[in-house]
This record gives sequence, structure tokens and C-alpha cells, in this order.
Amino acid sequence: HLGCQIAVSPDTKHFAVDWLGVEVTRATLGIIGMGSIGYKVAQRARAFSMRILYHNRNRRRKEEEEAVSAHYCERMEELLQQSDFVMLAVNLTPQTHKLIGRKELEVMKPTATLINISRGAVIDQDALVEALQNHIIRAAALDVTYPEPLPRGHPLLRLKNVIITPHAGTATLQAMQAMAAEAIANMLAALHGQPIPSQVFPK
Repeated sequence: HLGCQIAVSPDTKHFAVDWLGVEVTRATLGIIGMGSIGYKVAQRARAFSMRILYHNRNRRRKEEEEAVSAHYCERMEELLQQSDFVMLAVNLTPQTHKLIGRKELEVMKPTATLINISRGAVIDQDALVEALQNHIIRAAALDVTYPEPLPRGHPLLRLKNVIITPHAGTATLQAMQAMAAEAIANMLAALHGQPIPSQVFPK
């Protein structure tokens, strides 16, 4: 993000030779919420030889852990302390509302990046602003905020160590077509009295 700003700035005369990014390969990725989306993230992270930690309500089967070399952290604090990147992939529920607040941010590494692909209200945004301003953590990448979009004067919009995208995680033609096809398959199954393929609350 900063590199892009440097590259396109009208004030840039040369690129600094000492400007460095952050290595992803062999870094530790902590995934909070290892459901279907979190697990897909873990599969992709394996391609970068990342060390994968995860915290979830329920531990995944041993063979699923071994397939992505993931290590289960029963305590979320353990994951936060060790991770270079912390990714949130949980549902928004009363239990996950402001799951990441001041206390959790202070436990994270000062070099860590917080990534949110779930829902904005999973993070206490006031605490996040403070953490980013005071370099408690290095950066944040947010595909979701609360509300969406943020008010134009919101402090998160003025910080250089934040990337915000417009809830675009599924914003491709192919993903939209797949979601529509899945919705239609569910409706047809329900209308014909058949088991619903993507039933949220199985009987």
C-alpha cells in the first residue's frame, strides 16, 4: 500500500533503496475462525510455506490439520502472541462482537498485521485506531468495517498503515454466479422436499 503511494506520488523523484516490505514466506499466520473460509485461507497459505495456527470453537479433525500443517491453539491469546498475520474469519454473533479489542491488540506482536475478512463489528474499531496510531501493531488490512462505508471523517481513513477495501472478498463475476447457483439449488431442494445442500442449521 505504501509502496503504491510512493510509486504514484507526484512528489516522488527516486525510490529509496532502504525501503522494505514484510516477508510472507515462512511467516506465522494465525486464523481465528477455521470454518470453510478459514480453511481455504490455510490451504493457500501453505503455498507460501507459512506456519499456520488456528483458534476455533471446535478443533478440526487431525487429518484436516495435517493437510495444511495447522496447529490448534485452544487459547486465542496463544495465537495472538505468536502470529505475524492475524486473520479474522468468524461469523458475527454476540460472542464475537468486538472479539478483538484493546487487550487483544496489546498481546499481538508490534510487527503484526491484523486482517479482517469477516464483519467489521468483530473488531473494536476505536481500539484499533489507537493501536495503529501508537504502533501497538504494525498494520491492518480490512475488507469490512462498521459501518460500511465508514463516515468520511473516520480516523481509520487517514492512517497510512491501513488498507481498506469495500467488502470485496467475493466481488468477482465467477463468485457471484456460484453463489446464485447455490441459492437456486437450495430453493429447488426445499420446494421439492429434498435435503437442503447448504442448510445453515442442520436438523
